[in-house]
Amino acid sequence: MSASGPHHSAPSAVVFAYHNVGVRLLKVLIDAGVQIRLVVTHADNPNETIWFGSVAQVAAEHGLPCITPEAADSPELLTQLQALAPDYLFSFYYRYMLPQAVLEVPRRGAYNLHGSLLPRYRGRAPVNWAVVRGEREIGATLHVMNAKPDHGAIVDQQAVPILSNDTAREVFDKVTLAAELVLARCLPGLLAGTAVLQPQQHIAGQYFGRRTPEDGRIPRQATAWQAHNRVRGVAPPDYPGAFFEADGHRVQIDRTLWAGTPGPADPDAAPPPAEASMALLVQDGRLLLRGADGVLLPVLAARLDGSALDAARFQSLYPGQALAPRD
Repeated sequence: MSASGPHHSAPSAVVFAYHNVGVRLLKVLIDAGVQIRLVVTHADNPNETIWFGSVAQVAAEHGLPCITPEAADSPELLTQLQALAPDYLFSFYYRYMLPQAVLEVPRRGAYNLHGSLLPRYRGRAPVNWAVVRGEREIGATLHVMNAKPDHGAIVDQQAVPILSNDTAREVFDKVTLAAELVLARCLPGLLAGTAVLQPQQHIAGQYFGRRTPEDGRIPRQATAWQAHNRVRGVAPPDYPGAFFEADGHRVQIDRTLWAGTPGPADPDAAPPPAEASMALLVQDGRLLLRGADGVLLPVLAARLDGSALDAARFQSLYPGQALAPRD
């Protein structure tokens, strides 16, 4: 049967998926009547905070075969996929790179949903990086998969705003909805073979690597806006939190409040003078973070060596003092 001829059976797909985006987009495919021949997901890592939904559970509820291989490049997995001979392959927040041999299995293409407005923020943890860098917009993009990550032609994308006090988790929730809108909107055309693909115009410096806890460190010369973005970009409980070290202690800033006009989304802007430093202090009974630019940032939640730190405790420990990061 040709792609343009009458369809006597539903199109088939293999779905690699994880996280909330994986949960929602698997449900979009099921709702559209796509025949899911196999779901490939991850076993949850016991060392990771699992705050998101389970793709494996959705698969079980719908009676779909589901596997959790330890690698995506095993000969056994490739053989299994080739035997299934799906029309499509979809990847929705699956964490392993899929080798070219796997991408060549589906007859009608392999597609990935990425949590940014490609070509911006290719690579890992796009939401976290976008918030840390003070961006005011992000989104979701469905694109063709090829050998390079987040590189293929764009099928469709949807933007969402980043408000000045949004945490990474709040932005991720918006991106999840944007992802669902994108797939639901473009899936009919994709299945009908009428979708129009737009080649990516790649931008230098827009590939980001895996996030680590050290990425939460607030630079000594951070302006108030930069410090605020760092705090909300890695805010607990979903992420490890922003911190600095001072006076032999670890100071963790869990939540701050931005009440002014957001600064420029330019992490490479000229820093304040070398002698300038951010600092934690109490003023008028409020715990504040003073940026290296002198702007004061209300601190809504903080910890000192793991214990809650408010204005009263800070004042008792450091009366009339400011606590600044060590060099």
